[in-house]
Amino acid sequence: MSITLSDAQIVTPDGVHHGWLTIEEGRITHVGHGQAPRNGHSLAGQTIVPGFVDIHVHGGGGAGYPAGSEEQARQTIAFHRRHGTTTALASLVTAPLDHLKKSAGMLAKLCAEGLLAGIHYEGPYISAARCGAHRPELLRAPSATEFADLIGAGDGHVRMFTLAPELPNALDAVRECVNAGVIAAIGHTDATYEQAMAAIDEGASVATHLFNAMRPLGHRDPGPITAAMTDDRVTVEIVNDGVHLHPKVIDLVLSAVPTSRIAFITDAMNAAGMPDGDYPLGPMKVEVRSGVARLAGGGAIAGSTLTMDTAFHRAIHHNNLTLPQAAAVTSLTPAKILGLSHEIGSITTGKQADLVILNESLTITGVMKKGTWITQPTP
Repeated sequence: MSITLSDAQIVTPDGVHHGWLTIEEGRITHVGHGQAPRNGHSLAGQTIVPGFVDIHVHGGGGAGYPAGSEEQARQTIAFHRRHGTTTALASLVTAPLDHLKKSAGMLAKLCAEGLLAGIHYEGPYISAARCGAHRPELLRAPSATEFADLIGAGDGHVRMFTLAPELPNALDAVRECVNAGVIAAIGHTDATYEQAMAAIDEGASVATHLFNAMRPLGHRDPGPITAAMTDDRVTVEIVNDGVHLHPKVIDLVLSAVPTSRIAFITDAMNAAGMPDGDYPLGPMKVEVRSGVARLAGGGAIAGSTLTMDTAFHRAIHHNNLTLPQAAAVTSLTPAKILGLSHEIGSITTGKQADLVILNESLTITGVMKKGTWITQPTP
C-alpha cells in the first residue's frame, strides 16, 4: 500500500521545504519538493516532523511502567503515542530487586512486540544524597551478581542503566553495561568532576536529566555537569517543561553543547495528561499541583507531566530553536543514542515512516507509526 502526503512543510536534517513524501510498506520511499506527482493526502500546508523519541519516561495518561502491570504499560505507550512519541524506552524507578526483575520481564514482552525500544533502569544504584523521588532505604551499591540478574531479567531488552559513578563498584558496573551493550548513564549523583570523568572514560555516555538530582556546578567544583557538557562522548538529557530547569539554563546548554549531544526527554510519570491529584511513582506517593509533580508533603520534584509535543513546542517558542534543531533534540539525537538512527529519527528516504503532523500553532493533528496512522490528520 502506498501513501502520499502532499502540500506539507517537511522538516529534514537539512532544513524545511514545501513538498511531499511517499510511504510504501511502512517506509519513506520518496521525499520531493513542490507539487506531488500524483494526488495524495493533502496536509494543506501543515508541518511534518519525525516521530519523537523519548529515552526517559515512566508513565502518562494515568498509568505507569513502574507498577509492573502490562495493562498500565500499554496504556502509557498509547498515551504518549497520541502525543507524538513513536519510539520510547520504559523507565523504571528504584524498587525491591524482585519487583524490578518482574517488571523488566513484563516490559521485555512489549519490547519484543515492537511497542517499546527497550527498558531503562533508573536506580537502585544511585546516591542517597541526590535520590530525588527514589526511596532512600531501597538504594544500594552495585553488585556484579545483582547487575547481571537485572540485565538478564530484561531478556536482551535493557537499553540503559542510570547509576551514580561515585558508589563502590560503580565503575565495574559501567564496564558491565558497556560489555552487555547497555547504555551507562550518569545520574542521581554526588560525583566529583574526576569521578564523573572516570565513568565516562569507562564508557558512560549519557547524563540523566542534566542538572536535576546532580551535584551542582561550582566554579571550583565543576562536578558531573561540567564533565557531561564538555565531553564529546556524552549526550545530555534535558527536561524542558519550565519546571525542572529555567529556560535560560536550557539556553546555556544549547549554546555550549551541539544539538547532536542533547536529547529532550519527558521524565513523565502517571499524571502526564491528567488533572491535578495524587499519583503513585513506583513505591512513592506524588502530589501534582498546578501540573507540577512533587513527592507527597512538598518534597522533591517527582518526574514531570510533560509530553514530547510540548517539549518540541517549548524548544521553538522558549529556546528559539529552528524546526530542524527541535527535531534533532526530540528525535534524531535520542535515536542515535539508541543506535536506531539508521531506522528512525529523521525524515529520510529508506527510514521508517514515523511521523508527526503539526498545524500552524505546532499542535499535533496526526501521528503515524511505521506507515500506519495512530491519529489521522485532517487538512
